[in-house]
Amino acid sequence: MLGLLNLLYHHLDWRGVALFVPAAFILAHLVPYFLDPHGLRKYPGPFFAKFSDVWLGWVCKNGHRSEVVHEMHKKYGPFVRLAPNHLSIAEPDALGIVYAHGNGALKSEFYDAFVSIRRGIFNTRDRNEHSRKRKIISHIFSQKSVVEFEPQIRLYVKMFIHQWDRLYDLALKGESGSDGEGWKGEGGRLWLDCLPWANYLAFDIVGDLAFGAPFGMIAAARDLAVVPKDQKQAMESYGNSKTSVEVVEIPAVKILNGRGEFSMSMGVLPPSWRPYVRHLPWYNQGQKDVKTLAGIAIMAVAKRLGTPTDGIDLLSKLQGGRDCDGNPMGREELTAEALTLLIAGSDTTSNSTCAIIYYLAQNRRVQTKLQTELDEQLGAEDELVANGQQVKRLPYLDACINEGLRLHSTSALGLPRIVPEGGLTITDEHFSEGTVLSVPSYSIHRDKRIWGDDFEDYRPERWFERDQADIQKTFNPFSIGPRACVGRNLAFLELQLIIASIMRRFDIVLASSDQKLETREGFLRKPLACKVGIKRRE
Repeated sequence: MLGLLNLLYHHLDWRGVALFVPAAFILAHLVPYFLDPHGLRKYPGPFFAKFSDVWLGWVCKNGHRSEVVHEMHKKYGPFVRLAPNHLSIAEPDALGIVYAHGNGALKSEFYDAFVSIRRGIFNTRDRNEHSRKRKIISHIFSQKSVVEFEPQIRLYVKMFIHQWDRLYDLALKGESGSDGEGWKGEGGRLWLDCLPWANYLAFDIVGDLAFGAPFGMIAAARDLAVVPKDQKQAMESYGNSKTSVEVVEIPAVKILNGRGEFSMSMGVLPPSWRPYVRHLPWYNQGQKDVKTLAGIAIMAVAKRLGTPTDGIDLLSKLQGGRDCDGNPMGREELTAEALTLLIAGSDTTSNSTCAIIYYLAQNRRVQTKLQTELDEQLGAEDELVANGQQVKRLPYLDACINEGLRLHSTSALGLPRIVPEGGLTITDEHFSEGTVLSVPSYSIHRDKRIWGDDFEDYRPERWFERDQADIQKTFNPFSIGPRACVGRNLAFLELQLIIASIMRRFDIVLASSDQKLETREGFLRKPLACKVGIKRRE
């Protein structure tokens, strides 16, 4: 065998190979461009995006996809070619066509990069399988079910406020936290980064709601979760309280961020490239994050099923769900869906909470107006944390939340869909079967035809002034259609309770008047930090 390899090595024309490989690579990208099977050559876009997926992959890896795509739309117009077979459409009317019920469009191969334990409701691409999963899961997030979860949400919001109260009292005494804690007292305020605290709150809420127990982040005031050292062993001992599983602590939020960036960057690359790209150092670390995050779900599910409880949580509701044939979810599928709930229920809420606090701290007029509404409607009631009935009568609170979700859509990118048989027509442009289309939320949330000339400003009043029909067809924080976020009722209730309770209790300012909300985007667009000064209101 070794002799044969030596023979090949000495007789191959390596100069020919050196010329053939790049020539084949170039032809593989040029031929589809000139053949133009989907009729996309007429649409403008970045030069390299016309020939290769590499341009979009590079943009995603750098963490600012939504902003870059938005700049491309400002430069080229509403139709921008992001890849050889991917067109971004920044038109509000496109939203209801690309993602509509009954149009037959399917999720693209992009979603394959998000599969971990097995396909869940988020990343399954088969329409029948998605319908089966949605039937089991959707009832969990009905308005009636969401009301049942309110006590747990309020419990952790209360713990959160108690922690800020405790630190505020220490700050007034002149104390400061250690370097790792990062808080201090100065000028009669407690100064801290509210992003980690938003993460602690969101993770503890979803931990209790999904698995019947919090991660303990609020109490510990740090990013932590436990995962099994051996995931296979943990899965095999699933639900067996007599089997001991060795565990380790990990920084869950950091792992979650790494997983999002990896899956996003991998998802925009051709499937044939992925087995090779994943061996590059940055992508290799991302794979570890994917596995570690799955371990959190495996551990939490095993722990929860090993200690049965009469409490209400999402896992018990998932166990009780049945598809059209009366079948429940299997063990592995249950864990995969639990992982989806963990990711969707933590990162989105924490990102949005942090962004809304930032905008309220930046806009003192808006903060004062919101606090006036809170004082007038809730002032005579002694509860530290608002409840569901109270927040229903706070229209300005809803406007403040919606305006924050508009400017900081945590899911800001255009989710890719494959045009079905028969094609789709959008604003007189026809797209053939197999074309990949997306509508970027970041861009349509900045369409001045809908939102006005001051679309970059945080101004909740626009929600009472603008045409509601235009707003409803353009506002897209949770997506629309059959693939829309099933947990949007729960997510919005969380934000109502969190923002109402925090802003009623504290006056909040930014660390500096020119402070920007710096972000980085994996699958979700996440703030990097938000330094604020808080003062307890009398």
